[in-house]
Amino acid sequence: MSGVWVFKQNGVMRLVDDSSSSRKKALVHLPSGQVVNSYSALERILTGLGWERYYGGDPDLYQFHKHSSIDLISLPRDFSKFNSVYMYDIVIKNPNLFHVRDM
Repeated sequence: MSGVWVFKQNGVMRLVDDSSSSRKKALVHLPSGQVVNSYSALERILTGLGWERYYGGDPDLYQFHKHSSIDLISLPRDFSKFNSVYMYDIVIKNPNLFHVRDM
């Protein structure tokens, strides 16, 4: 993540994104070329790859697990909060199948 650290007078600091990192990102399923624009679309793709919905008890999370691994994909229930951090988690856990692109 790139940006600039801004320090306030009360000692609190925060990272402010620079213009290049503030572009909208999209998760793309490479074999189909499909841009993932909803959790229903993502669930269809992940299910086809062997992932299953995981109901772990946290109502704020939408989760998937795979029996053949210890990996767990945890996403915010609200798709509007689905950002590049979650997208890259999916990319890492599904090598060569997804890509994050600037929109």
